[in-house]
Amino acid sequence: MSPPETQLSLEGIAVVYNRAIHALHDVGFSVGAGEIVALLGANGAGKSTTLKAVSNLLPAERGQITRGSILFEGEDIARQRTSGLVRRGLVQVLEGRHCFRALTVEENLVTGALGRDASHREIRDDLERVYAHFPRLKEKRRTTAGLTSGGEQQMTAIGRALMSRPRLLVLDEPSMGLAPLVVQDIFTALKTLNAEAGLTILVAEQNSTVALRHADRAIVLENGHSVLEGTAAELRAREDIKAFYLGESASLAGAGEPARTA
Repeated sequence: MSPPETQLSLEGIAVVYNRAIHALHDVGFSVGAGEIVALLGANGAGKSTTLKAVSNLLPAERGQITRGSILFEGEDIARQRTSGLVRRGLVQVLEGRHCFRALTVEENLVTGALGRDASHREIRDDLERVYAHFPRLKEKRRTTAGLTSGGEQQMTAIGRALMSRPRLLVLDEPSMGLAPLVVQDIFTALKTLNAEAGLTILVAEQNSTVALRHADRAIVLENGHSVLEGTAAELRAREDIKAFYLGESASLAGAGEPARTA
């Protein structure tokens, strides 16, 4: 079976904040069309910075790419505006369950379609698709987003991104602060979207257990360097991964994640 066509490619990326703080030194990897690729690493490894570089969100935090290249579908995107990337199909869900808290769940979802000048019928059809993947959002569609649970807010943030009709969905720590059953629901929905719609997904996760369970391949970052890459099955089989690169004891490598609040 031939490898998938490369959709995203990073080569030798270095990033500096405030012209002084070196966050990334040498990050490189590729994401094939239709793949789920996990970006793993302990806190401070450079996962979020890498995703912000991909989506050109660094300038908002006084960060800049000082070396390397980022290609999306063969075109250099390191200097393209984030809004333009969204229109091209590269859409990121930021860490922290970002919602318009004063709007209802459905109003939040609809905002995701506004940037592509969608018709009323297209919006209605896309809403139904989002609700099919996240039934809890349909139940809460008229509820103010700020009054929903953390898991429902994360689903809303992902659903809003899906309303943009992405070809590459970039997610930063979607499991953070959520109960294991909620995390399972979210990753199951993402896996279904990947399988049924061919959606390419790049997900940064500190929860390596859940990420490696659902991803096709994974890249491990350490101190701003990409240090390891392989199939999810290969990395799952290595008991040293968590101990060496993810800041966890080797004795916990096979243990389940502690329960977290929804």
